[in-house]
Amino acid sequence: MIPAPFAYRRAGSVDEALSLLAEHGDEAKVLAGGHSLLPLMKLRLAVPEVVVDVGRLQDLSYVRDEGDAIAVGALTRHRDLETSDLLAREAPLLSHAAGFVGDPQVRHRGTLGGSLVHGDPASDLPAVVLAMGGTLVARGPRGSREIPAADFFQSLFETAMEPDELLTEVRIPKPQSRGWGFEKFNQRAIDWATVGVAVSGDQRPAIALVNMGGTPLRATAAEQALADGGSVADAAALAADGTEPPSDLSASADYRRHLARVLVRRAVEDARGRA
Repeated sequence: MIPAPFAYRRAGSVDEALSLLAEHGDEAKVLAGGHSLLPLMKLRLAVPEVVVDVGRLQDLSYVRDEGDAIAVGALTRHRDLETSDLLAREAPLLSHAAGFVGDPQVRHRGTLGGSLVHGDPASDLPAVVLAMGGTLVARGPRGSREIPAADFFQSLFETAMEPDELLTEVRIPKPQSRGWGFEKFNQRAIDWATVGVAVSGDQRPAIALVNMGGTPLRATAAEQALADGGSVADAAALAADGTEPPSDLSASADYRRHLARVLVRRAVEDARGRA
């Protein structure tokens, strides 16, 4: 439970952080809130030679109205998402789900960008951003690029980020429908989701699943059934189609498939009730 030796560098600006990442390449890891990286370092599953601390870059912490979208700085903490009046009004799914991340200590330190870049399929907010059709903005030595959430999560703990890039912003389109739903089953309130569901929209919703595969997933069969006019119950019965949930100490793969069907039904019904 003791990390391997490493060098620590605190970046005073985005440009300095990018310079450090360019200098050290694959041997560097970015530290934001620390709730993802530090446990891996303690277990020596991550052994960076250099840790680049970006946690004090205040210019990457914000929630802004950009017309047809909400721009969220990558270092915006979960608690700030949870309490944002703008998100509560324009993108309540993100605000609501942020309030279920871990415990108050985690929410006061953990960041949206850190959660997304970590790429844990058991994490809530990657699925929420996926369901809401978010776009992630990465900045590197070649400039900035926009990555749709659908293309960002590539495999277990692997994302489209390059080693010399820094996630700077997440853009969430303002939903066309007011309907949304979020369901999460876990053993304790502070635990990772055994299974979670994020629903954006009501009649033709986007449905994203937590902990049902190696990445956050869209429940495409259930989405298509609803788009074709099927009942919520019939669509929910298809929620686990095409998924490969893990079996672990929390639940078997079959139990996770059952949970996905139950939680999708509840979340879609909630979304339609809010529309």
